[in-house]
Amino acid sequence: MLRIRVSALLAATTVMAIASPTSAATPKHRTSNMTSVVLPASNPFAKPSTLPFQAPDYARIKDGDYLPAFLAGMAQQKAEIGVIADNPAKPTFDNSIAAMERSGTLLERTQLAFSAVNGANTNDTLQAVDTKTAPLLAAHNDYIFLNAKQFARVKALHDQQASLGLDPEQAKLLTVQYDRFVHSGAQLSPAKQAELKMLNLRLGTLQSSYTQKLLAAAKAGALHVDDKAALAGLSDDAIAAAAEAAKTRKLSGFVLPLQNTTQQPAMASLTVRATREALFKASINRASRGDANDTRGIIAELAQLRAKQAALLGYPNFAAYTLYDQMAKTPEAAIGFIDRLAPAISARQRQEYADIQALIDAQAKAAGRPSFKAMPWDWQFYSEQIRKQRYDLDGDALKPYFEVNKVLTDGVFYAAHQLYGLNFSERKDIPTWNADMRVFEVTEESGKHLGLMYFDYWKRDNKSGGAWMSNLVNQSYLRGTTPVIYNVGNFQKPAPGKPALVSFDDVTTMFHEFGHALHGLFAAQTYPTLSGTNTARDWVEFPSQFNENWALEPSVLRHYAVDYRTGSPIPQALVDKLMKAETFNQGFDFGETVEAAKLDLDWHSLPVTAPRQDADAFEAKALAAGGFDAADVPPRYKSPYFLHIWSNGYSAGYYAYIWTQMLDHDAYDWFRTHGGLTRANGQRFRDMVLSRGNTIELNTMYRNFTGRAPDVMPMLRFHGLTPVGAAATGVR
Repeated sequence: MLRIRVSALLAATTVMAIASPTSAATPKHRTSNMTSVVLPASNPFAKPSTLPFQAPDYARIKDGDYLPAFLAGMAQQKAEIGVIADNPAKPTFDNSIAAMERSGTLLERTQLAFSAVNGANTNDTLQAVDTKTAPLLAAHNDYIFLNAKQFARVKALHDQQASLGLDPEQAKLLTVQYDRFVHSGAQLSPAKQAELKMLNLRLGTLQSSYTQKLLAAAKAGALHVDDKAALAGLSDDAIAAAAEAAKTRKLSGFVLPLQNTTQQPAMASLTVRATREALFKASINRASRGDANDTRGIIAELAQLRAKQAALLGYPNFAAYTLYDQMAKTPEAAIGFIDRLAPAISARQRQEYADIQALIDAQAKAAGRPSFKAMPWDWQFYSEQIRKQRYDLDGDALKPYFEVNKVLTDGVFYAAHQLYGLNFSERKDIPTWNADMRVFEVTEESGKHLGLMYFDYWKRDNKSGGAWMSNLVNQSYLRGTTPVIYNVGNFQKPAPGKPALVSFDDVTTMFHEFGHALHGLFAAQTYPTLSGTNTARDWVEFPSQFNENWALEPSVLRHYAVDYRTGSPIPQALVDKLMKAETFNQGFDFGETVEAAKLDLDWHSLPVTAPRQDADAFEAKALAAGGFDAADVPPRYKSPYFLHIWSNGYSAGYYAYIWTQMLDHDAYDWFRTHGGLTRANGQRFRDMVLSRGNTIELNTMYRNFTGRAPDVMPMLRFHGLTPVGAAATGVR
């Protein structure tokens, strides 16, 4: 996941990397009130970091430094925008558009550093800062994009764009910024703008509150057991990790922390059915227990306010408002794409459920005991047994070949070297927000510096769920900055002295998030608004999902999949089993993601006239109408803990994971028919996709790379699904 944490307010992708405070963004007629916002020199954000590549100095930054830096940063950018808007000179691209790109550097470096630590290593002080700044940042965003004088300058340039002699990137930036002003309400009447500002303030506050409640709900919902026998079926290492998790919380016994998804990895191994049921219910009921961490009221209000926001801006619903600049363009195209997948998925789920029930019945008969109806907490446990029977593949038997550091350096990095010529050297001199992290400098084949990469893989109670990539410094030729990027995971940390083994799903996550990182590392834009991963939701997951393919590429797999005990490579027979099992259980695995996408689109297709929804009833109705049996296969995220759509910028955009799977598998087919993993193919992908940011219309960018429109069939083949109905709008 790409995480939009730069307040998602400064246009989600606008205010980027770091520049000198004496930048040309502030003409000589700078207003005198700038002196009132200068931070004391003791504040680490007062000037750009002196660390290599302007990486934030987490050794110096204290929790109390963020709030004054936020306040000063907002005041400073407000003054800078005021200078731009009040400039008596005729609007030009440089004094109106490029000047905006140069503004806000203090606020930006504060936001980027804060977002990283607040997401991955938060505490009460940081959450209080988030609560206080969320509405302030919403108002700040409105000040910029509802500024009538500044919009007049942007509109004047937009109206005469053909005569300005702009290069392609400048022309794209002007279009993006004009659309952003309009989309933010710049053309509304003053009364409607005032209403919109109040909505934005409330939305910012609610989103911050939602994130904090969800983190607390996940921590409180962890399963605590005192009897080791309840954990039968887990490996010794997993039980040791559960004991360590309990010790960390000052509890007796064992704790199984919750992953952010509905299903929990341990349920594939737990042999005690009562424990599986307890773990499943702890997961699915988090944030909906009627206590202080219940999020259902917040999400109902968020959905209602977003519908009002969309209506104010002339859209029938929030999905239509959000998708205006995406590849899908309209909710109808996104919903049609999802709906065409549902019948094939439902058919596969029914068959998978029947197989599971047959296994339960057979085992009960052999043991001479009554059978029982398969429930959601049984699915992973029995499907894993079926996987072992059909493919002789044991997920736990694979783990010794996936030691996390080996996967990173000899798998993720190795594939990047083979494709793109990248080299990685570990840096021990860069401070991080947690001692478990690793930092690497990334260089080109020539030795030229490309970027800096942080990795924070282990789950903590004060870390948001899931996995994501984001930036600490963003690339911009205008500002002379190179990318500083981080990947975050939530893998179960081993007990002290134990090897750091991960599942193959975790391996795939590592490749996925590094695909986002490559998109950011290869950014080659002048203007930060268009740089790197600042693209449409249904494009930005394409590079990350595409990068997952190299996890099973034979030459890459042999390089990193080595038994940590013996040093021997993974046996080919085991590789063959892993490959054959790829399409197994796809009704469940793919289906739960499609269900979540459907749920998201339905929430954000509510019209402004819809009443406030009961979250549980709405979800049940939406999934049933989509043709899904959520009683047997719940969505990957139920509404109360669907962080992506309520706080992480994926509202009406979760379908992007499936849309970009289509792009991913189709592009991988192109690679396979053109020689596979080669340096030449990697360079082509870098030059035509990964380095282009948002400088080209995305459908055109894809056609330029493959020579044609994307085809949905490779994705369907990958999942072992039979297509139903016509191809979705926008694809072959």
